[in-house]
Amino acid sequence: MFRTEALGARTEELIRVGRFFFERGWVPATAGNFSARLDAHHVVLTASGRHKGELDAEGFLVVTPEGQVLPPGGKPSAETALHLLLYRREPQLGAVLHTHSRPATLLSRLSPQGVVLEGYEVQKALPGVDSHTARVEVPVFPNDQDIPRLAARVEDFLRGHPATCGYLIEGHGLYTWGRTVAEARRHVEAFEFLFECELDLRRLTR
Repeated sequence: MFRTEALGARTEELIRVGRFFFERGWVPATAGNFSARLDAHHVVLTASGRHKGELDAEGFLVVTPEGQVLPPGGKPSAETALHLLLYRREPQLGAVLHTHSRPATLLSRLSPQGVVLEGYEVQKALPGVDSHTARVEVPVFPNDQDIPRLAARVEDFLRGHPATCGYLIEGHGLYTWGRTVAEARRHVEAFEFLFECELDLRRLTR
């Protein structure tokens, strides 16, 4: 069984993330979901329908990589499968964060074939990117209420593109991840800044 001190530490980190993201308008209403690895067999995940700016210890559930909820009876996020596929795929992964910001939502609809980020200094905050001249390709997946089917589509893409560090769901939002909650939060901040810049640039140059 997971250590209770690990659960407490991870939930506190995710509570702070929720408040930070809500203040910036990245998780309106009850949108978004967050998770963090507790150990090789357990992940803590936000419960369904909880406001991310008002999370407390009761706003989380523990799930296994196979999706079993502990203790039984809790209702995890509807998008749990999108989190768990990443933990199964990457043993070193420590956190997955999902936001619903306006820039991410709009860009995902304007560029359903994928968003390309290039020429921005802040893109160096993303893993594997060491220059503003690098080309960062962010895939966009069609929205689908059949989450297992969507998860299978994402997993198939990542199998062929292992360097991907985030993706968008059309009309929905951003998924990104990291080795720690802090690293995943940094990736969210970088992506959200870059998406906002890209939207403004398109407006100014059209």
